[in-house]
Amino acid sequence: MSTYESCSSRVLRVALIASIAALSGCTVGPDYRGAPEVANNAVHANAFVRAPAAGTASTHAPSRWWSTLGDPQLDALIDAALAHNQDLQAAQARLRESRAQLQQQRAEALPKVSADAAALRMRKPDLSSLQTSQQTSGNAASTGQTANASQGRGPLQLYTAGFDASWEIDLFGGTRRAVEAASAQAEAVDADLADTQVSLAAEVAQAYIGLRDQQQRLALANQSAELEQQTLTLIQQRRARGVGTDADVERQSTQVENTRATLIPLDEQVTESLDQLAMLTGQAPGALDRELSAPTPLPALPTTVPIDDPATMLQQRPDIRAAERRLASSNAQIGEHTADLFPKVTMLGFIGSNAADPGHLTRKSALTWLGVPYLQWDVLDFGRTRGSIRQAEASRDEAIARYSQTVLAALQDANTALSRYGHQRDSVARLQQIDASADRSATLMRQRYEAGASSMIDLLDTQRVQFTAQQNLVEGQADLLKDFVSLQKSLGLGWVPRTQ
Repeated sequence: MSTYESCSSRVLRVALIASIAALSGCTVGPDYRGAPEVANNAVHANAFVRAPAAGTASTHAPSRWWSTLGDPQLDALIDAALAHNQDLQAAQARLRESRAQLQQQRAEALPKVSADAAALRMRKPDLSSLQTSQQTSGNAASTGQTANASQGRGPLQLYTAGFDASWEIDLFGGTRRAVEAASAQAEAVDADLADTQVSLAAEVAQAYIGLRDQQQRLALANQSAELEQQTLTLIQQRRARGVGTDADVERQSTQVENTRATLIPLDEQVTESLDQLAMLTGQAPGALDRELSAPTPLPALPTTVPIDDPATMLQQRPDIRAAERRLASSNAQIGEHTADLFPKVTMLGFIGSNAADPGHLTRKSALTWLGVPYLQWDVLDFGRTRGSIRQAEASRDEAIARYSQTVLAALQDANTALSRYGHQRDSVARLQQIDASADRSATLMRQRYEAGASSMIDLLDTQRVQFTAQQNLVEGQADLLKDFVSLQKSLGLGWVPRTQ
């Protein structure tokens, strides 16, 4: 080879490498520009439209909102659920799976190298039996040749070892887009895990508040039933003396049985709440009976509930982050399929050694190598690739619509929760007034009874009304607490940021 040809060959190789390097920086498909703007006026407002005038403050809301209720048992239950709930563990497994898929996709951009080795041993076939009888009785020269041939038989041995390598050069960014899509999908699954934490914390709090509400109303209903039974006994005594009537006795008997009938579903609800809390914390039914069977007061609602502005709420809601990441993944998949329109270049290489003796494998004369670029291009695929691109574009458009709907639903969820909380707060204030009035009435009636101005039946009836007012107040306070929990969930609170 002449000096001119050698220089030309080097120039061509350098030009080829430079071209490949330049093309490797090319990435086809649309670049992700972020999620579209949705409901700008509502998102960028300073406050929610339905925020109540009293009872809330536009300050930063804590993620562990349940700690503001000051109930250690509730804190322990939510912590246990976040550690042992099976739905949460399934979400964590899905996250590990998505991250493994991302790792696998990143590995696709790297060279693939495999090693192989073999040892071959073979014996030549014995051809002496095929000699004819005429050759056996031939001359000595022929006999000598046969003997030499027979002596030449022996085992053939071959040892081989080598490495194969292939590397698809990402000329048009198809692999990079696939990594981008897998990374966004893994982030979406991570947001799904946070969303599961939000829902789980709220579900545990709702079940716990329901349990304490049912236990308190059950205790009050039992007291009311005892009072009504005492009233029935007095009416029966009056009837026996000829003062009362049979109609009075039957009317009070009906009232007693109606009150006792309410005890059965309340007791059933208590059992269901205990089993639900056990299931949410990853335990079998009955596991929390001893710990939670004793009635305790409802958690104390904070005087002022902090709420963030709409923009902050949208940033911290995991379901919105998941929808945005799935949109980014769908956008990257368009470029992944678009790259299939262009040629693919794969660098193939082999280096190996072959020898009849394993000790000779390292000799230079036994080495063989091969390096070659391999070009593949589906020039005529009858529209399959473009069909895949249109499918990816449609998936991207669907992801845009789903993201927009998720944002609108989040705004509606937060405003509805704020409205319900404000109205229930007003309702509880009315129930407190009714309860206070019933307490004053019972106190006045007791004073009249002690002064001999009213009967025991009148006093018992007033006390029954007092217990009814207390039951309604407890139920209203429980509903207010549940609305508080729903509000925290609508704000996207309750998830723990991951450190890795």
